[in-house]
Amino acid sequence: MFLDEVRITVVGGKGGNGITSFRREKYVPRGGPDGGDGGRGGHVIFKVDPGLNTLSPFRHRKVFKADGGGSGAGGNRTGKDGEDMVIAVPPGTVVIDEERKKVLSDLTKEGEEYIAARGGKGGRGNARFASSTKQAPRHSELGTPGEEKLLRLELKLLAEVGLVGLPNAGKSTLLSKVSNSRPKIADYPFTTLAPFLGVVDWKDRSMVWADLPGLIEGAHKGVGLGHQFLRHVERTRVLLYVLDGSGFSGVEPLEAFRQVRQELKNYRRDLSKRNSLVAVNKADLAETREKIAEVKDSLETEGLKVCTISAVTGEGIEELVGEVYSELQKAPPPEVDTPSEEAIVFSEEVPFSIKKEEGIFVVSGGEAEKKIQTIDFENEESVRNLLNFLQKKGLYDALKEKGIQEGDTVRIGPMEFEYVE
Repeated sequence: MFLDEVRITVVGGKGGNGITSFRREKYVPRGGPDGGDGGRGGHVIFKVDPGLNTLSPFRHRKVFKADGGGSGAGGNRTGKDGEDMVIAVPPGTVVIDEERKKVLSDLTKEGEEYIAARGGKGGRGNARFASSTKQAPRHSELGTPGEEKLLRLELKLLAEVGLVGLPNAGKSTLLSKVSNSRPKIADYPFTTLAPFLGVVDWKDRSMVWADLPGLIEGAHKGVGLGHQFLRHVERTRVLLYVLDGSGFSGVEPLEAFRQVRQELKNYRRDLSKRNSLVAVNKADLAETREKIAEVKDSLETEGLKVCTISAVTGEGIEELVGEVYSELQKAPPPEVDTPSEEAIVFSEEVPFSIKKEEGIFVVSGGEAEKKIQTIDFENEESVRNLLNFLQKKGLYDALKEKGIQEGDTVRIGPMEFEYVE
């Protein structure tokens, strides 16, 4: 089943803990600290697989979590890094931060990768804290949690030519005639429910065409398949309007063209100006032959190339493919969604920020919140190390400026402390 939009949660693996250890070797009476660092948590990575053309693998699984890193060991041995989780996605997948509504990445090329959630850092072992004044540190750090994000994945098909038109205009039949695609075709007044891709050969070259679900009036507002259809038009370099020349569907061909073009314009104004051609279908019917002159005169005055075809008998198909290929050579390169500047430029790190909420002094952000994630609160020396760090960063002075009094509560991340002078 075709699926072109999903919401998932990705979680990087937790970093491994550093450990506290001392050398215990025979004939080494004063063995120093040798606790190793924890390993990095695994990343969650999206990787483009050209063999995919749908997001259906995400239908039943919504949470993706990478492995955690291993803990350090004595002998200055570093823990094993967590295994990265590599997730295959189809070309044309746009990764969006659902909470901030920002584009993080647009994955279009085979093998292209994007780290969606980074693994946490491994904690430092006690060997890292040894110095000339402190030769036997008895504390180490915990590994930090990995990133967690709520993402929306949108698939925008990477077709060079998009077939657009009202339902039952004959787009699916046309695509099956010119390519190896085999969309479901039947004589009914409904529309294709999912896009189909086909490779169309022209002499020694080839193009990718897409049969896109038929538009109905109001599609730009979400009527019918709405945005599910229009999203895929954004990638195409050339639009091929397919019209039912007979008018049997109840809409005359010129009116059908106006409706479709207006829906494209309402969705995105520039789509109506994209390189375009018109194929008037069902030329094998007498009703079409009666109207073709009027249709061509009207549309050609607007600068559009109009081809008369029959997707059933094959009439005019070869000429149409040649004209589409010629138009494709004049078209600009395909669009790529540009990642938000906020998503790729990190803000300057600040030690902390303080605000008072319901009588509690809440310290958040920056280095203070990161540091507390590494502290083992069961270890007295580790806690003292945290307090010294915060004092050096100016937290105590900042709290006094905010009017803190002895006995007040301070919250940093998930932990709460009583302030003591």
